[in-house]
Amino acid sequence: MSHSLPNARELAPTPLCQMLRCRYPLILAGMGGVSRHELVIAVTEAGGFGFLGMVREPLSLIRSEVAKVRQGTYRPFGVNLIPAGTDPQLLSRQIDLCIELRVPVVGLFWDVAPEVIARLRAAGIFVVHQVGSVDDALAAQQAGVDALIVQGVEAGGHVRGRQKLEELLASVLLVAQVPVAAAGGITDGRDVARILAQGAQAAVLGTAMVATDESFAHDYHKQRLVRAQACDTILTEDFYINWPPHAAVRVLENSVTHREHGSPCDAERIVIGDEEGRPIYLFSTDSPLRSMTGDYEAMALYAGMGVGGITAVEPAARRIARIVAEAAQACRLAAPPPELSSPVCYAGEFEREANEAVIARLDELLEAERAGARVAMETARQAQSAPLRDLIDAVHRDEVKWCVMLGHAIRELDAAPGSRAGAFYEKAMAIADIHQRLVFLNRGQRWVVRKLRELLPLVNDPAIEQNLTEMLIAHEANIDKVDALRENGDPSASR
Repeated sequence: MSHSLPNARELAPTPLCQMLRCRYPLILAGMGGVSRHELVIAVTEAGGFGFLGMVREPLSLIRSEVAKVRQGTYRPFGVNLIPAGTDPQLLSRQIDLCIELRVPVVGLFWDVAPEVIARLRAAGIFVVHQVGSVDDALAAQQAGVDALIVQGVEAGGHVRGRQKLEELLASVLLVAQVPVAAAGGITDGRDVARILAQGAQAAVLGTAMVATDESFAHDYHKQRLVRAQACDTILTEDFYINWPPHAAVRVLENSVTHREHGSPCDAERIVIGDEEGRPIYLFSTDSPLRSMTGDYEAMALYAGMGVGGITAVEPAARRIARIVAEAAQACRLAAPPPELSSPVCYAGEFEREANEAVIARLDELLEAERAGARVAMETARQAQSAPLRDLIDAVHRDEVKWCVMLGHAIRELDAAPGSRAGAFYEKAMAIADIHQRLVFLNRGQRWVVRKLRELLPLVNDPAIEQNLTEMLIAHEANIDKVDALRENGDPSASR
C-alpha cells in the first residue's frame, strides 16, 4: 500500500542551497560508518544534501562508495573526513583520492588544518568545516573554508564545543563571512524553522537520519533511538579508542557509561565485536553497523538530544519530506523576519524612543566592528614581520569579541542585530600599502572610540555600560599599540 508524502514545496532554498545545488536547506551529517551511499542517495534525491562519512576508511571503500552514489543520483554530494582522527599518511591519500575523483564537496571536523583546506581549495573542491566555538569558526574562515557548520552541545556523536546551539549560532553569525549551517538536536521541521529564522542557511540532520531504512547503522542502534528520550543521552569521554584524547561524545547511556566494564583509563584492549575481520574493541568510537557482529549494547550508541522526536524507523525520503513540510508550516506561522537593513525598526512599536536610539547606535557599531574584524584578518595575512602580524591578530581577536558583545547587547534590548558589514572594509582593503592601511585602520578605531563616548551616557543597563566601557578602553589601547609599532619603523608597515 503506497502512502503519499507531505507537501514539501514551500521551504525556500537559501544561498547555501544554491552553492551546494540542493533544493532544501537540509544536510545529512557525514556520520562515520552510518552515512553510506544508500542514505546519501536517498537524502539527495529527496532534495537535501548528503555527506558520505568516510573518516579513517580505506581508499577502496571511498572509491566504491563515491561510484555507487554517482550511479544512484546525478546530484552533488560530499565526503566527510576528520584529520585529527586519521593517520596522516592515510589522510593524505584520502585527500588525493577526493581530488582524483573530483568530489564536489569535502566536509571537515575537529581541529582546523589549514594545509588540508588549502589543498582541497586549490583543487576546486568546496570545503565545509564543522566547528564548536567562535575561535574555531574564525580559524576555519581564515584558512579559507567556503562554509561553516556550527555544532551545538546537543549534537550526537563527537561534540567539539560546550555551548548550546542557539547561543553558539548567534555568536558565530555575528562574525561569519561565509554561509553558516547549524547542527545539534535538530529532528523536526520546527527545529529547522527556528535555526533558519535565527540566520542559519541550512540544518544538519544526524540522529534523525540514523533511524532510517537506508542508514548503515545496525537495527539494534536504530531501535534504541526509537525508544529513547533526551534524558537518556550523556556526554562522555568513555569511548576514546581511534580519536584524540578528551574527545567527548554524546551517546545513549549503556553498560559502558554505567562503568559496568570498569574505567576506560586502565582497561586492556578487549574485543567485543567484529566487522568483516576487523576487531571492535570495548571503549572504541565504533558504533554498531549492519556489517558488524558482537555486543552491540556495549558499543557507542550515538544520539543527539533531539532523539525524543524519533518515534519510528522509516524511509529517509519520507522523513525529509515531513521535516520540510513542518518547517514550511512553521515559517508561515512565524512572524515576518525583521528587515536587517533598518536596525532602528527592530525595537518595535512598544520600545521607548531612547531605547531605539541606543539599539541603532549599537547596530552601527556592530557594522563597524564586523568590518574592522575583516580588515584586521586580511591585513594579518599580508604582514611580513612577526611583531606586526601578532599585533594585528590581537586586534582581530578584539574586534571579534566586541562583535559578539554588541550582538548580545542588542538582543538584551529585545531587538535583532543586523547582518551588514560597514563600508570601511572595502575602503580599507582598497589601500594596497600596509602602512597606509594601518593609518586608515586606526582612523576607524578612533571613530569607534568617539561613537562609544557619545553612546555611553544614553545606556541605562549597567552590564551593557560596563561592556561598552571595556570596549572603549581596549580600542584606545589598540590605537596606541598600532601607532607605536608604525612609529618604530616595522619593515612590513612601510616601504
